[in-house]
This record gives sequence, structure tokens and C-alpha cells, in this order.
Amino acid sequence: MSQSIEKQVVSQGEWLSRLPILDKKLYAMYSSVVDCIVTDPTIMAIPVDDHMVHRGDGVFESFKCVNGCLYNMEDHMTRLESSCMKLGIELPVSLKELASIIIQTVLVGGQRNALIRLLVSRGQGTMGINPYACFKPEFYIVVYDQPQANIDQLPEGVSVAMSKIPIKSGIFAQVKTCNYLPNVLMKKEAVDMGVDFTISLDENRFIGEGATENIGIVTRGKELFMPPPERVLAGTTAKRAMTFAKELVTERALTNAEFRPINLGAVRSAAEVHIYGTTPNITPVTIFEGNPVGNGKSGPIAQRLFEMLKKEMIPESSRLTPVFD
Repeated sequence: MSQSIEKQVVSQGEWLSRLPILDKKLYAMYSSVVDCIVTDPTIMAIPVDDHMVHRGDGVFESFKCVNGCLYNMEDHMTRLESSCMKLGIELPVSLKELASIIIQTVLVGGQRNALIRLLVSRGQGTMGINPYACFKPEFYIVVYDQPQANIDQLPEGVSVAMSKIPIKSGIFAQVKTCNYLPNVLMKKEAVDMGVDFTISLDENRFIGEGATENIGIVTRGKELFMPPPERVLAGTTAKRAMTFAKELVTERALTNAEFRPINLGAVRSAAEVHIYGTTPNITPVTIFEGNPVGNGKSGPIAQRLFEMLKKEMIPESSRLTPVFD
């Protein structure tokens, strides 16, 4: 028989005093539960009975502050609103008020370059599964460390392999929910395989998406294709890249740019393969399934798309929301 070990029952003050001090690189957090902002990482918490915590019942967005300005926040807010509607979660405040609180939280965090995680949950009130037993929706804003942004120059190439994790379907593919177990397993898979990213396949063996990234190819005929948004999450960076690509068609640097199913053969024979995402921005893939892509170096279309994205992150861009003076 195992030995019984009694644990203390402590007060709130004692509980807080026992929280370990870790270098979490969390700069600020707002919680609608208490309606205030904190900068102490040890007390940045979400109630255990919040449906988002124990059921994944919530949605989120991740975007960034670049040189003191929020990039492309409107597109993220639009997608957040759409995700809430599809899951039947009512936004606790208007988008205008939400934007104001985001700006305040980033300002309090004091970092001109940071990532922002915006979460909207079904709310507290039950450890069960019934969403109607929750009191009311809640939202949380976390400002945290941004790894190297890679916005000064095009990143060096990355390696990609195919994932064995089943692709999401229907609403689960199109809504940015907090239930990210498949995505977590894809990232674990990539680390275990020694590659930078893994990409999913659908039932017809067309490519899908990465754990948190979109993918696209440039054919040898200078056509740029990305998987249709019906089976993948419509990434905000990928959408911007597609807009830029259509401009390159007008310039005749590309012959075509569209969303189209992409089979493995097309990826293997592509002149360029790209990764798109909030953190990687636009990153060339130089190794696919252990083999070089094209000549094994970043291509001219990746460079052009990167430069076009970079121009949107300068102070004069209409896609920036100023935070710091």
C-alpha cells in the first residue's frame, strides 16, 4: 500500500507566495474576469472552470507588435468575430472596445516588439461539457516575447516533411479554436523528426497546412498556388501573400496566382515552396522530404513577396495601428 502524504490547505496569500518565479517572458495580461491589467507573470491566470481550459471551448488570435505598431489587427479581429459566430460565442465587448483594451495592454507591457494572444472563451461556471451552463463569455489578452521577427531580410530556408497527424475537417479546419491538440502533435512530430515544419495531407492526398502555418508553391511555369481555404485555416499572412502574388501577375513576374488543390507531385517538382505565418512571415522551404526544392536556395518570388510584406510593416503603412508614441 502506498504511503499517504497529506497536503496543506493554505490561504490565498500563502498560495500566491508559493508560486514559483520563472522567466516566462510574459509582459502584460488583461482578464475580463477581473477587468484589469497585470504585469506580474505569477498571477497571470485563467479560472480552472473556464470552459476554454478544460474543454478547449474558445477561440483565439495571435498577432504582433512591430516597432511599436500592431500589424494587420483588423484582419485578425474580423477572423475572431467570424470564429465566435461559428461557435455561437458572443463577443463580450464591441470590436472597437476590444481594440482599445488590446492597445492599453500592449502599452503597459512596454515592449515595442512583442506577440499578442487574444482569447475569447465560453466562460466560467461548470466543469461539465454543457456550454449553456457557463455564466458568460470572457476574454483574455496576453502580451509576450516575440522570437526573432526576421523582417529585416528574407529568412534562410527551412525543412519540411509530411505529417501523419489527421487533417482537421469542416468547422474544425476553418475556425481558430483553442482545441489545438492536433497542432501540438504536429509540432512535436516536427521536432522529433528533426525538421522545421510538418504539413498535413487530406483524404485525396492534397496538401493542407502546418501546425500554425500555411504553405504555398511556385511552379516552374511561374504559377503560385495555395491550398483552398475550405480545408485549412485561412491565414492572415497567407491572404496578404496571395494579394501580393496577384500584383506580381500584373507585373508578369508570375503567370497565375490562385487557391487550388496541390498534390504531392506538384510540391516535389515546384520551383519554390513557401511557408506563411505570423511568426515566420514569408519563409522559403529549401528542403522538402529530405530533398532540395528547386536549386536548394530561396527563390525570387519568395524574395519579392517578403519585400512587399515588409513594406506593410513600416510606420507609414495603413495596416499598422500605433501603440507607442
